[in-house]
Amino acid sequence: MSSKRSGVFYGILIGVVSMVTGMVIASRLDLVPRSLASITVPATNSAPLTGTLDASTFRTIAHEQSPAVVSITVEGMHQATPEDMGGLQFFFNGQSQGRRGGGGANQQVPFAGQGSGFIIDKSGYILTNNHVVEDADKITVKLASMGDPEEGLAAKVIGRDKLADVALIQLTEMPTQPLAEAKFGDSDQIAAGDWVMAIGNPFGLSGTVTVGVVSSVGRLTMASQSADGTSARFEKMIQTDAAINPGNSGGPLLNIRGEVIGINTMIYADQQGSGNLGVGFAVPINEVHALLPMLKTGKIVRGRIGVTVERKPLKADYRKENGLPATGGALITSVDPGPALDGGMKISDFVVEFDGKPVADDGDLVSLVTATAPGTTVPVKVIRDGKPLTLHIKVGELDLAQETGEASARPNMPIRQRPQQPRPDAAPKATAFGLTLRDMDTSLAQQLNLPDTTTGAIVWSVEPRGAASGVLVRGDVIVEVNKKTVKTTDQAAAALEAVPAGGTANVIVLRNGRELLILLRNTK
Repeated sequence: MSSKRSGVFYGILIGVVSMVTGMVIASRLDLVPRSLASITVPATNSAPLTGTLDASTFRTIAHEQSPAVVSITVEGMHQATPEDMGGLQFFFNGQSQGRRGGGGANQQVPFAGQGSGFIIDKSGYILTNNHVVEDADKITVKLASMGDPEEGLAAKVIGRDKLADVALIQLTEMPTQPLAEAKFGDSDQIAAGDWVMAIGNPFGLSGTVTVGVVSSVGRLTMASQSADGTSARFEKMIQTDAAINPGNSGGPLLNIRGEVIGINTMIYADQQGSGNLGVGFAVPINEVHALLPMLKTGKIVRGRIGVTVERKPLKADYRKENGLPATGGALITSVDPGPALDGGMKISDFVVEFDGKPVADDGDLVSLVTATAPGTTVPVKVIRDGKPLTLHIKVGELDLAQETGEASARPNMPIRQRPQQPRPDAAPKATAFGLTLRDMDTSLAQQLNLPDTTTGAIVWSVEPRGAASGVLVRGDVIVEVNKKTVKTTDQAAAALEAVPAGGTANVIVLRNGRELLILLRNTK
């Protein structure tokens, strides 16, 4: 998983996934026309999980719930792209040139694959992962009661959502026998240590049952990454050690009552792409439950305010130095044109409450904005310069495809060619945090597509093992350090060198034409 500091949140989002995934989220996603059939959204059983385990507990769950689990095979064409999830792999058992990195960047290649799903309505509605059916021209579903020689039943996509990686499909030909339906549990009740069962189609072995425990809840995982490589969407997942492998994608994760509490989505894999390593992730079913009515219409609508948030937990001394609460909150690291900027939000604002609800962390803020209807004006409480302030922000709607396109259109900001020999008074200067800086000038500003009048200290190089490695990059322009505007290399160097050992520098840089807050901790 990526350990980078910032995630896409709303405007650059991408943002999961943010799953992951930075971050406010909304999408209008190549969806098929509305289905005319009715669908009954399964009720959630929120009764407390009680009772004891015995020798027949898991046998009973497998017997009663397996009939609702299906195997899904797909065929289609997609663009050839090398697969690189940084250790996280969707466990869709697909095969194609493109998925293995063959072919040109724009080449369309055939693919075929297998996944899992589960029936939620007797009229043939099935939940699975978006990545199982994305780009599929043909979808075939096999029920648990069908033998290997049987061909399966045809199905079509009703609605899908890339961000949550969930899709609703429907059988277009029905079996003679009534369909079994899965039951929904309450994923908010799940805690680390709870027993769970996964049922699915790993490696094409339909009806496979595995058992384990919940390893963690609310685990942030990267759902997708922006085309410019600078940000990611993150989603909160249920982590489990129940064995799940390629082909388990879209299958249910069940509690000890046999109720679905998650959709199995991805695994952590080694560089060899091995199967189960005991670290798997499932989309919480409560999130999916809320999406179902929109999935049926073929359009997912989420809120957007256009900010990026700090992904790493803030240390206690940083909170104290900056007048922030000891716990909770989300630090704003950039603000794009849009709802948040229009509402008066600024870089370094610390959000502690959104629409009357406390913000526990950055992921909490994502979830709260996601659940807010576009067009709604909400109060947002922030801490600014150590003092509380309430803003009123009108939430917008995010078009995921459009924002991804904008991200890919923005250039990376390396200096494209080494400029002429710098003047003696503008020579690069080594300073704290392993940085070498030099003054901006008109030539450099033009190379970076910045106004000729831009001032500040440009990052000339970053020591590979320095404190700024992996955080600042060549071409970043430092314009502020610890609330002080800097116009020259000397000013930036002096401000950075003044940060005590163990302290943190709040550095605002220009990157890709946007202002971005970077936290640099002095580890010496």
